[in-house]
Amino acid sequence: MGGCFSRLSNRHHFSATADFPPQPTSDPISNHPPHASPPPGPDTGAHAQRPPMTMPYAHVDTSLRALAGQAEGFGRHAIGGVHGSVYHVTSLADDGPGSLREGCRKKEPLWIVFEVSGTIHLSSYLRVSSYKTIDGRGQRVKLTGKGLQLKECEHVIVCNLEFEGGRGHDVDGIQIKPKSQHIWIDRCSLRDYDDGLIDITRESTDITVSRCYFANHDKTMLIGADCSHIGDRCIRVTIHHCFFDGTRQRHPRLRFGKVHLYNNYTRNWGIYAVCASVEAQIVSQCNIYEAGEKKTVFKYMPEKAADREEVMAGWIKSEGDVFLNGAQPSLIDGSGADCIFKAEEMYQSWTMEPASHSLKEVLQLCTGWQDIPRPPDC
Repeated sequence: MGGCFSRLSNRHHFSATADFPPQPTSDPISNHPPHASPPPGPDTGAHAQRPPMTMPYAHVDTSLRALAGQAEGFGRHAIGGVHGSVYHVTSLADDGPGSLREGCRKKEPLWIVFEVSGTIHLSSYLRVSSYKTIDGRGQRVKLTGKGLQLKECEHVIVCNLEFEGGRGHDVDGIQIKPKSQHIWIDRCSLRDYDDGLIDITRESTDITVSRCYFANHDKTMLIGADCSHIGDRCIRVTIHHCFFDGTRQRHPRLRFGKVHLYNNYTRNWGIYAVCASVEAQIVSQCNIYEAGEKKTVFKYMPEKAADREEVMAGWIKSEGDVFLNGAQPSLIDGSGADCIFKAEEMYQSWTMEPASHSLKEVLQLCTGWQDIPRPPDC
């Protein structure tokens, strides 16, 4: 069940390169198309070609609640509604009996599943209370109009949903603020919102975003509100095995906090890939950055923290990243290297492999919403 990913020692570092390392002849590279709109689920046809490796977390689909506490990285303690009963969404209405909103507002822990597929048109933010799992496995559910709001909550898991077409001022697909913690966003497809797709601000921390697909968007992911919110120094986020497909910027843009990026694929951005603003600490490991017309991968944006006199940007450490099609990392050599956190001091292990053709292929196929059955609750 674990596929071809191995838990590499977090002491192993891979030198950055402008091309993929040589592939062994036994590792086939098939010509799968890039993500279409919407992203495809697994190919189950008679002549299906499977990618030569699988994603992490294969074991979490063996039973309904196996997701709980299994995130890698900073969100690893998120348990969602593991200790609650199962709530069944039977209506695609914005509110009322059997709706998603009704389940999310309840105070007790709940594992929320769907008995219907379709689109839920939200007239206002859908606020999610603590100890909830929103589990879209087994159905195809899209949220539109507005998004999820994780406000002053903890232990929330959001899995296998689609978000598209959010409209209005400050409308994000998933808005995490203020002071929310222990959050895991996994295997979601997000596109075309008026503000961010996932924004994490105002002292929200210990969050993992994994296996997600981002497309058709400008300001993709903001982490850290602005230079006046010095409380955002507590922010810690892990982003891994995600596919940023032609989104314009902010993959992410970070202020103050700590972000660990690994085994992501970012291509054809419109301004830059990753931005380090005031006091940001970003560790980028074994990611694939494939440029389109714009070549700048890492951007440094100086700002002045509210409690400091000097104007400063942040720091980015790149290990094992691959830069394709003329992508320019533009790293600042040596400056502030000692200021960047060490991932191995934050958590003991994570599933990571060198950037490769095979990794690129599997991220194109297996990120975002997937057509998978809902596991039994056993």
